[in-house]
Order: sequence, then C-alpha cells, then structure tokens
Amino acid sequence: MHKSGRGHRDKVQQFMAITGSSEKAAIQALKASDWHLEGAFDVFYSQPHIRTVTDSRHLEELYNRYKDPYVDMILVDGITLLCNDLQVDPQDIVMLVISWHMKAATMCEFSRQEFIGGLQFLGIDTTEKFRDKLSYMRSELKDEQKFREIYNFAFGWAKEKGQKSLALDTAIGMWQLLFAERHWPLVDHWCQFLQVRHNKAISRDTWSQLLEFAKTVDLQLSNYDEEGAWPYLIDEFVEYLTENGIVQSHQN
Repeated sequence: MHKSGRGHRDKVQQFMAITGSSEKAAIQALKASDWHLEGAFDVFYSQPHIRTVTDSRHLEELYNRYKDPYVDMILVDGITLLCNDLQVDPQDIVMLVISWHMKAATMCEFSRQEFIGGLQFLGIDTTEKFRDKLSYMRSELKDEQKFREIYNFAFGWAKEKGQKSLALDTAIGMWQLLFAERHWPLVDHWCQFLQVRHNKAISRDTWSQLLEFAKTVDLQLSNYDEEGAWPYLIDEFVEYLTENGIVQSHQN
C-alpha cells in the first residue's frame, strides 16, 4: 500500500514543482484530496502549517526589484517588469488573480504590505516560484466559489479611487476578460446593450447581480422572473434581447 504507482509519483513531482513544497507535504495534501491535484492545491493553501516557508530577504529583494524609485509602492512600470519576468501579458487574467491574492486595493498598484503579504501567503519568494505558481492560480478560476470572489473583488480593484461606480469602458473590459473564463454566450450582447442604451458607469449592485443572472438564467430566458429583484438594467437588457430578436420572448 505504501508504494505509490507511477501516476501518484508524477502527481507528487508536479505538486512539488508548482508549490515548492516538500515531498512529505505533497503526499499529505494529495492523500487528503484523494489524489486529485486541484483539490490538493486547495488543501495545501488553506492550511498555513504546511505552506512553504518564505525567506524574508528574498521577498524584500523581489519587492525592491519592482518598487517605484520615488514612491514606496509598485506602480505601472514595476508591474510591467513583473509581467516580463513572469512571461505573461499584462492583460492576462492571471494578473487579476495575483491581485486578488494580494488583496490589492487598486489596479496597477501594489503596496509593500499587499505584495509581500500576498507572496508570503502563496509561499513565493523567487521569480521562479512565482512563475511555477501561475498554473495553480489559473486553475482557481475554475473553482465556482473562488471565481465569484475574484469576480466581486474585480469591481473595487478596477474602479477609480474615490468613485463608487465603475467606468463603463473598464467594466466592459473586465466582463469580457472574466466571462471568457465562464463562456457566457450573451456577454457581447450585454456589452453592446450597455453602449447603446446605458452609456453610464456601472454600480456595484449591477456588477454583482450580473454574475447571478449569467449563472442562473438560461439562454432562452425561460426561467427569467420579471417580478424578481433584478437591477433595472438587467430588466432592460432582457427587453433589449427580445426586442431585437436575439432571443424569443419568454412570455407565453
């Protein structure tokens, strides 16, 4: 029983490469998840006592590499350099997942506390470990609960400082990025509708309710309840879809 098969050994090696964990921690997390790799990642990152210990000197070196020369923060130039080091496009959705882990308050900015705290939580203290962790962070988007958290985080992260609402162009860009992961077929119609009929900033309520709408209402709107507590903008979108023949009227 103690001898692991080839498949198990491969998973242990893969887990160690991505998390930087010891073999013992890898086997512990994999056993706890019945040898499902994604489940093992969740086990590993939800239990701080088996998370990789980071080197504070290495974390400082990483932060200083990307820090702005005049302000004690990582700004656009530093994030561009970080993306180069990680070999990812700045528009890649994984940058949103990274920012969510760091609890970043604003897009294109990391405070010292956000950056170092986020990396400590992830068990990252080198560029190589950071790069290795990207596949895990992408996999988090497939988790229903984490996707919802990342989606709701994105609203506050992407809006301008001091504003309650999210600029329409920014909201549309974020929706196209996020729903590319969730494959909601109506996202382009939604964005066109907003540009034609709304052309204003997006409230937090509309932002959060749209995910619920995309998840629960079928593409023919047959289970859409017009007496439900949807924001008026979503009600107007349903009318727009039927008026333009994009879907058949859901009324009998």
